[in-house]
Amino acid sequence: MFSKSKINEPGPKQGDSDTPKPASTSAPATPSPSEFKASAPKPKPPASVLSSDLHVTGNMKTNGDIQVEGTVEGDIRAHLLTIGETATIKGEVVADDVVVNGRIVGRVRGLKVRLTSTARVEGDIIHKTIAIESGAHFEGSVQRQDDPLNPGAKTTPAAKPNPAS
Repeated sequence: MFSKSKINEPGPKQGDSDTPKPASTSAPATPSPSEFKASAPKPKPPASVLSSDLHVTGNMKTNGDIQVEGTVEGDIRAHLLTIGETATIKGEVVADDVVVNGRIVGRVRGLKVRLTSTARVEGDIIHKTIAIESGAHFEGSVQRQDDPLNPGAKTTPAAKPNPAS
């Protein structure tokens, strides 16, 4: 009585069963619609958290986010790095975004660097943008660069005053 329509399905169509198929020696002409399924964007994984009782000796590198609450003796590279109030980092920190609530002894490199009121930084900060809240403790130099994540990048030249005409 009723049959399933085969209009969109690959293969012989109704009435095509009498015609022979040409032999194919190359790749299939058109992939089936199921091969075109668009994959949904992968959800961003939560930040990796290093708890306050954890002591890490060595370097860490990720494309994701890290939240440090413990102690790290080594360099850290991440996308977003959050240093908790109880955390101590002894080494270089490199991240797109750096939020410092705790203590860092070493160089900080970041596109956006934020020192909160509880931050204690002993070392140089190389940044594209920086925010330092009142109460933050900082000893070192601050240097703006267009590409602070690249150690060989040049600093942004200071604006030269225009001579009076």
